[in-house]
Amino acid sequence: MKKYIFLILTGLSINAIHSQGISDAMRYSQDNLNGTARFRAMGGAFGALGGDLSSLNINPAGSAVFANNQFGVTLSNYNTKNNSNYFGAKTNESNNSFILNQAGGVLVFNNYHSKSNWKKISVAVNYENTNNYNNDIFSAGVNPTNSIDQYFLDYANTGNGGAPVPQEFVRTNKGESISSLYRYLGNSLPSYQYPGLSGYSAQQAMLGYQGFIIDPMDANNPNSQYLSLVPAGGNYYQENEIHTNGYNGKLSFNAATSYKDKLYIGINLNSHFTDYTRNTSFYEHNNNNTSANYKIDRAFFDNQLYTYGTGFSFQVGAIAKVTDQVRLGLAYESNTWYKLYDETTQSLVTVQSNNTGELDPTIVDPQIVNIYESYKLQTPGKWTASFAYVFGKTGLLSVDYAIKDYGNTKFKPTNDSFFRGVNNTMSDQLTNSSEVRIGAEYKIKLLSLRAGYRFEQSPYKNSSTIGDLNGYSGGLGYNFGSTKVDLAYSYAKRNSHQAFFSQGFTDGANINTKFNNVSLTMLFEL
Repeated sequence: MKKYIFLILTGLSINAIHSQGISDAMRYSQDNLNGTARFRAMGGAFGALGGDLSSLNINPAGSAVFANNQFGVTLSNYNTKNNSNYFGAKTNESNNSFILNQAGGVLVFNNYHSKSNWKKISVAVNYENTNNYNNDIFSAGVNPTNSIDQYFLDYANTGNGGAPVPQEFVRTNKGESISSLYRYLGNSLPSYQYPGLSGYSAQQAMLGYQGFIIDPMDANNPNSQYLSLVPAGGNYYQENEIHTNGYNGKLSFNAATSYKDKLYIGINLNSHFTDYTRNTSFYEHNNNNTSANYKIDRAFFDNQLYTYGTGFSFQVGAIAKVTDQVRLGLAYESNTWYKLYDETTQSLVTVQSNNTGELDPTIVDPQIVNIYESYKLQTPGKWTASFAYVFGKTGLLSVDYAIKDYGNTKFKPTNDSFFRGVNNTMSDQLTNSSEVRIGAEYKIKLLSLRAGYRFEQSPYKNSSTIGDLNGYSGGLGYNFGSTKVDLAYSYAKRNSHQAFFSQGFTDGANINTKFNNVSLTMLFEL
């Protein structure tokens, strides 16, 4: 009864913290190479060139290079293939999606006063899908040692500030449903009474207990440690499916100017918005129980995370036309400051068996959406230095070098004990990441041939977590006069280690990801 009284008194207060970690921070800290077809075909090496709508995302001074007003839109087809290796068992999964990748325009205002050194002012608005989250990963294999029980045990035995979660938060009272208990733990946990216990930890312990995966060692001790009801012996067959969808968008408001047509200076004010959904399904089976006692034979554990929010950043940059052939560029992109919201749902189904047969499935499905308080994320800023050499009207070669310190990634408020621990971990595990982009273009009358290369260093000190990225691209464009059509194909690959869960049971698969993209851009000059 006291739980219901407390719920009435507190109303719908919301627990602030659940399980933000490095992977969540990295999702919004890393940008894919997106943009116009010309930009993609040349590896994104536009920091000293400008004159392309997507070049504004590298160096905002690039809009002042435009000679005429221009509007453009880009459609892209994304194909992502993930090859998984889980304890020697190999599987693969792919995802294909078609999206509006870029849309924007620039207006150029020439200064016709001959005595003025400021030759033009340009303003631009450009939208880009900086991250496409549509992806599928499937991993399966036999784990020789660890079971899903370690996930629930870790929360149950350490979730109360390093102590076990009290049994009153895992058991249902007479007349109390699993849904009402789950809601109570998520919304109204009395933190003043248990200062080290979060609602999320208690929820995980409750799911494991109600699903018969864990049980208290001493039912008469309210603060007893918990033990596993999964039979020992290893060789647990496991499957893990991850389905994600959504995007991270960036809307840039740009202004730039040209001084003597030798120095170009620009600024961007960027609005970011994200919408991300991740559905995970974990399955485990074992044949280890040969006794008359009922123990866990199979388990199905489903989780859904929905994250949405907005952010802000700014960029400043300059391009110097040193000679008619040589261009130099320097640009700074600030931290991005996000305000994010999370919603989660969970369900667990287990089957118990002994040496004579099995019981009906136990279904633990609270059908409750946990809505958490907003939190803030600060992603790292980036410096980009660029060089370009223009071969008259026949072609060009461009190189960009960028550096980003991922160790500066932070969840806020930083004085929160949970976020402080995650931030310290990110500072220890993440490092400076360098990126090199090389692009080339060769013109044959109205036809342009393009090629590019991209290398991005791992943001982790231990590069087995996320490895280096290597990418290649190519494309062509045709100038019809006031209309231009560009086509590009890009390919990239990266290795990573995908842990199934962030706590307790942290075994995972090695993933080799291959990215294929085809982009088509239509440009209109006025």
